[in-house]
Amino acid sequence: MDKIVIEGGVPLNGEVSISGSKNAVLPIIASSIMFDDPQNEISNVPDLEDIKTIKKLLSSLGAKIEDSRENNRIFIDSSGINNYEAPYDLVKTMRASVLVLGPLLARYKRARVSLPGGCAIGARPIDFHLNALKLMGAEINVDHGYVEAFAERLKGASITFPIPTVTGTENIIMAACLADGNTEIRNAAMEPEVDDLINALNGGGGDIKRDGHGRILIKGVKQLKRLSHSVIPDRIEAGTFMVASAITRGDITINDINVAHLKPVTEKLSGTGVKIVINSPTSLRIKGSKVIRSIDVTTAPYPDFPTDMQAQMMALMCVSEGLCVITENVFENRFMHVGELIRLGADIKVKNNFAIVKGVKKLSGAEVMATDLRASASLVLAGLASSDGYTTVSRIYHLDRGYEGMENKLKNLGAIITRVKGNSTVNQAHEEIHEENITAGEGV
Repeated sequence: MDKIVIEGGVPLNGEVSISGSKNAVLPIIASSIMFDDPQNEISNVPDLEDIKTIKKLLSSLGAKIEDSRENNRIFIDSSGINNYEAPYDLVKTMRASVLVLGPLLARYKRARVSLPGGCAIGARPIDFHLNALKLMGAEINVDHGYVEAFAERLKGASITFPIPTVTGTENIIMAACLADGNTEIRNAAMEPEVDDLINALNGGGGDIKRDGHGRILIKGVKQLKRLSHSVIPDRIEAGTFMVASAITRGDITINDINVAHLKPVTEKLSGTGVKIVINSPTSLRIKGSKVIRSIDVTTAPYPDFPTDMQAQMMALMCVSEGLCVITENVFENRFMHVGELIRLGADIKVKNNFAIVKGVKKLSGAEVMATDLRASASLVLAGLASSDGYTTVSRIYHLDRGYEGMENKLKNLGAIITRVKGNSTVNQAHEEIHEENITAGEGV
């Protein structure tokens, strides 16, 4: 099992380009099930384990998928789909696999989808999806760990989610695209990734509108033609590199982003004392401060501070001056990284959904273990800030689910970081890092 080894204490400098959004591209790939054209095209697709998983899933249904390195494109032909089951061995590794439920039901009138897995950060039930599909006329049965759904023809309905749900909103948008009549979704998720799905569907013949107040209106159409879409940049990857600059007191220019999507993160980071300069709508520069001020953080659905940035922000607060409270309002188990940060020397106490973080003067390297995708990123960030010894992050398959070549991007910014393959030892990684330092010194 691969590990990442870091020797911290080095300010990061330079430029980094952000990949396409994982959370945007997954539902767009799932939506290709509903398109008639044999040459559906999606570009700016990141090379991630989650993308590989959903491609395997569509292939198992009968779709044909081709990859192209040019513009990171994939081509999908869904005309040959002849299987309507998403099996446990694929769905268990990635919760977003449940997004094939709506498209299969809309186009092929039936679906059998395993109850989802993914990161262990909370229950995240799919009851909201199922109740909404029932309102649209679907017959739903849950048996032996699978959701079985049938509908001769889905019908438009008025749906109100008790709380905003991103995957629930996306599933119902896709199902409603080919339904009879009009569908209204109230209390819909406001995330940019949902809007990217809407734009992709509308580009292929869908009729979907958002009113800006948590309401989405979908007019059902008879068919969707060709999917051709370029995925938005990953705002969570961008936010992670912003924190990387802040936590190392570095100076990084972050390119290929949508600055408007980063507003909740830029506002919080500005409060810590870092300097943020917006170069253009697609680029910003973040310069770290010698003194990192503590600032309280509360997660909530977009447009508030994202839960997917909570762990990274906590890593930054570990080396701040002062005391802060981080409140997690989205997922009940999203403090599992706390124990690992404490191993690095952090001072954190947790009570219910609150984490009280008291900044320390320095973190020290240690062996730590990732528990989920964003936790793994927070441990890498903390390792970059550790000024004493090596940090070894294990179980980084979580990291590979959502960050494209993270260690290489960090290395290009000056980080002393390497990946240890499963059959290599950590001591070998220490020697490799030491040799790289000597070589770098000779080149100066």
